[in-house]
Amino acid sequence: MAIRGGCLCGAIQYEVNGPLFGVSNCHCSMCRRFHGAAFSTYAKFNAKDFRWLHGEADLRVYESSPGIGWAFCRKCGSSLGLPSEGKLIEITLGTIEGDPNVRPAAHIFVGSKAPWHEILDSLPQYDGRPPRKNE
Repeated sequence: MAIRGGCLCGAIQYEVNGPLFGVSNCHCSMCRRFHGAAFSTYAKFNAKDFRWLHGEADLRVYESSPGIGWAFCRKCGSSLGLPSEGKLIEITLGTIEGDPNVRPAAHIFVGSKAPWHEILDSLPQYDGRPPRKNE
């Protein structure tokens, strides 16, 4: 079953035709500022499963450093995820239509979380990125 999503104004629409995984709540200061919230929730997927439905021309990228940045709609400013080579390689769960049937597995970059936000769930917390499973 395909997962569909898009920006607030509807100019950009995408589809992921495969499973989402690696869902985490990112508390880094850049994500907080970009989303205007205590954290942002991202999901990964296989890049081959992603496709634009329409509006790709309205996509813009803010690069915080060369080759690294956030994709957003130039019309409404909605944050869509992390881009690479003209596609998204991670999506923000807030842009998905309906239930993505995945839930966050961890909180990352809690070492720089907002001091006014208290994490109340029992998910694992990592000061930075979690260790890879093969490490």
